[in-house]
Amino acid sequence: MTEYDLRLTGGDVVLPGLGRTAVDVCVRDGRVAALVERADPAPAREVLDVTGRVVVPGAIDAHVHLGQDITVPKTADDVAPETASAVAGGVTTMLAYLMSPKPYEESFTAAHDVMAADAYTDFGFHFCLVSQEQVAAIPRYVEEFGVSSFKFFMNFRGNEGAYLGLPGNDDGFLYDLLKAVAENGAMADPHAENIELVWKLRESMDKPADAGLDAWNRTRPDFVEAEALQRVAYLASVLGASVYAVHTTCAAALDAITRQRAHYPNLFVETCPHYLTLDETSSMGSRAKVNPPLRTAGDREALWAAVADGRVDVIGSDHVPRHFSAKDKDIWSASAGFPGTGTLFPSMVGEGHQRRGLPLERIVEATSTRPAQLFGMYPRKGVIAVGADADLVVLNLEEGFTVRAEDQHSAARYSVWEGLEVGCSVEHTLVRGRFAVRDGALGEAAGAYVSRPNSGAAALAAQGVSR
Repeated sequence: MTEYDLRLTGGDVVLPGLGRTAVDVCVRDGRVAALVERADPAPAREVLDVTGRVVVPGAIDAHVHLGQDITVPKTADDVAPETASAVAGGVTTMLAYLMSPKPYEESFTAAHDVMAADAYTDFGFHFCLVSQEQVAAIPRYVEEFGVSSFKFFMNFRGNEGAYLGLPGNDDGFLYDLLKAVAENGAMADPHAENIELVWKLRESMDKPADAGLDAWNRTRPDFVEAEALQRVAYLASVLGASVYAVHTTCAAALDAITRQRAHYPNLFVETCPHYLTLDETSSMGSRAKVNPPLRTAGDREALWAAVADGRVDVIGSDHVPRHFSAKDKDIWSASAGFPGTGTLFPSMVGEGHQRRGLPLERIVEATSTRPAQLFGMYPRKGVIAVGADADLVVLNLEEGFTVRAEDQHSAARYSVWEGLEVGCSVEHTLVRGRFAVRDGALGEAAGAYVSRPNSGAAALAAQGVSR
């Protein structure tokens, strides 16, 4: 009998279609090689007893920004702390957004190499498209680079994107992008806000220095997001494009995309842990400033209902690692976004499964299986099955932890969930069979690039997965 590299024994394993199942996981050469009954002989060089624990597929954080300027990762300091935070929280693969006005041929290789050298997680990229030259290059990006998802900032008109060095755009550009992704088996990831309405609202608002998150919400209210999302969803239906609605925040946006999805299926929804756990009354002030803003408690509950019934496909962190010095200002001048990849999975298990009673399998689906499917990584990622990468998380549902920024590894050095009591903890994280985290301590940084030849409806079709 051939010896396995590792056998995880004694725990419940979350399996597709079966849920928690009493089997052992055997790993060889970085893959799941067998799922065996506990009494079955299956010799391994190492046997790890995980009795009383739950083994789940590693989470996939499909929404990450890296670097202090959040454009492209350039140095080890841009990569190592954030991917360490990720694996400590059970994330085994991240998809990072690269943002540049230049052709991505000029930045892809350098970004790839720094990630390959210093990432604890496996990784892939989305490209943010801001020029006609980039749109024309989509076939090459898909075929040569394995990048098949492309962000578009609907709010970057005029000089709104200048702080990132990105030019303005219009709906004509959006039309061309949607047409190109439809023709190339790719997917558009729009940041949906009607910035012209935001400009109008800003004109009529007072801006006191002590304003809080509720004021920020009023400058970019829910209908600003909902209108833009309805517009891009309708245009996608005209052109046959797949659209992934990033960081959906509110009931109005959910209603808008649900109406469009009733007539056109290739529309997919992401929300984030902060919209599911925080609202405009948060005591974190400018540190919790984000775009789109934190909404109301009612919106938070509407999002949880959509997670429960499957209208929300994916939960991603929208991780932004800027240092807290960029945040500790008044609400008008503080930068937007905050770190979250390290708390993504445990906070969703704690809030969604342990507190609200959603099945653990549903949390796993939204944080692992569905992002793998939509972004062309399934069944290599997102599932515990023979032949899949051994991206495994050993979860302790009996022992929790308190969120402390000092424990989160991120270079941001703060967390908007500081002091939150989470009712579970990650004990071990394996990336392709290697211990990236063992007994809560960081292990080996050995991330590898994941090429993704298609996304959205094209990926689902190629994988034989229903919408």
